[in-house]
Amino acid sequence: MTTLTLSCAFATSNASHEHAAIAERLGYERAWFYDSPALYPDVWVQMCRAAERTERIGLGPAVLVPNLRHPMTNAAAIATLVDIAGADRVAVAIGSGFTGRLTLGQRPLPWTYVRSYVETLSGLLAGDTVEWEGKPIRMLQPAGFGATRPIEVPFLIAAGGPKGTAAARDVGRGVFTTAPSRERFDWNAVLTFGTVLEDGEDPGSERVLAAAGHGASVNLHGALEFGAAGRIPGGAAWAAAYDDVLREERHLALHEDHLIAVNERDAPFVTGELLAGFELALSREAWREKLVQMEAGGGTEVVYQPAGPDVPRELEAFASLFS
Repeated sequence: MTTLTLSCAFATSNASHEHAAIAERLGYERAWFYDSPALYPDVWVQMCRAAERTERIGLGPAVLVPNLRHPMTNAAAIATLVDIAGADRVAVAIGSGFTGRLTLGQRPLPWTYVRSYVETLSGLLAGDTVEWEGKPIRMLQPAGFGATRPIEVPFLIAAGGPKGTAAARDVGRGVFTTAPSRERFDWNAVLTFGTVLEDGEDPGSERVLAAAGHGASVNLHGALEFGAAGRIPGGAAWAAAYDDVLREERHLALHEDHLIAVNERDAPFVTGELLAGFELALSREAWREKLVQMEAGGGTEVVYQPAGPDVPRELEAFASLFS
């Protein structure tokens, strides 16, 4: 039996605050909310709504992309969430930008920029005067207009390579990843997609494709963005489905329903066989074995993202793996 911390993540929607309340009742320790303004409603609004509907569950964005907001804007947002939920319930994950940047047609940010942003944000929350864009800035919120400073919240770094890992060592408490980090961290949150199969259920069934197909699509999208579509089964044929889209607009088509559902271009390629190959549609026994392997690889927290028309069902089924 695994000792991983059980957390969840949401492709932030207008119902995510209610789903966070359900997750709390099911025993999830933390709920992470995606931050991608081109796809989802405002992450801070939804987390504050969740804070008002819950009492225990941790809350945090995963992951913030630094250049989407001035550091003062995110500092004020963190202070607001802390004021509502309490600092002990808040954590923040920050990265160089995957979905949040790619949906805007931009590449990930340099890690030097991410480091500087995290240091500036930490300084603002501490109540310090820091320099940004050549000028000194400081949080000036008086009593009643935000949480009293200093504000201490843990930062996780969304690290997938050596530069991100080094940044996590220097400015973070741990890492937020899609696979256990090769370097061990006391806090290694591992994002996980998929669905728990019912006994005898077909991985290609309508329910399974709706609940887990987004996990296959994100692999395909990432491969195409970084020129590696040929490494995925059927990837070359799938990439050709976007050949009729102008290159400068391809990111708009590619990220339609990204991490929410399977869009029309992806649908012919997202099959039960593909889901099984990506280990996105597994029995309870197979999921439990996968979690044990995740922990053995260095993961400390599994972050499960449900999808499809019945998010409560997905949350409940995944939580049952821990009972």
